[in-house]
Amino acid sequence: MTDDQFLSPTRATYAIVAESYGEFVPPVRDDIEDRALLAAFADLVRGGPVADLGCGTGLVTAYLASLGVDVSGIDLTPEMLAVARRNHPELRFSEGSLLELDLPDGGLAGAVAWYSIIHTPPSRLPVVASELFRVVRPGGHLQLGFHVGDRRHHLSRGYGHEGFSLDVYWLPVDEVSDLLSGAGFEILTKVVRNPAARVPQGRVLARKPA
Repeated sequence: MTDDQFLSPTRATYAIVAESYGEFVPPVRDDIEDRALLAAFADLVRGGPVADLGCGTGLVTAYLASLGVDVSGIDLTPEMLAVARRNHPELRFSEGSLLELDLPDGGLAGAVAWYSIIHTPPSRLPVVASELFRVVRPGGHLQLGFHVGDRRHHLSRGYGHEGFSLDVYWLPVDEVSDLLSGAGFEILTKVVRNPAARVPQGRVLARKPA
């Protein structure tokens, strides 16, 4: 797979699983640790526009909105956005890709990409990091969530469906941090959740220098 061909299977897979996705992914409010991390992020970015990039069905978007954040969602897959709009009609959602966001330079007080980079080949992640840096304003913040590891995992079933083809990349926390630092961010916090689990979860909070 070359260039940005990974976008097609990603979009196609989430089109298939959009309606069942919510049955397998619990709301943010059910996870006390992620609630705390996202609440801290909300305290940093409240008062300015925030984008939930790769928002899916809007779970994180809705949670941040409940904390008083002026947040909108952007996702690659129209079917996921349709579910997000149906479940959260009071919020704003639009279609877009992390590789080329239709957002102005420095327009965001904050951006969150919650498991939004896991299908992007590592060779394309510097482009994503540069886009994230571009759209966040000086002094703004970025919160990432991702799977921790160092491998490519191929999926052909999930979320109650089978027969699709999707790559998932597990990434070392230091590699993600270095990627963001290389784009210009300052790393504020690095967290590994459940390090002994089969798939540990990573969280990185970064800041664009003022």
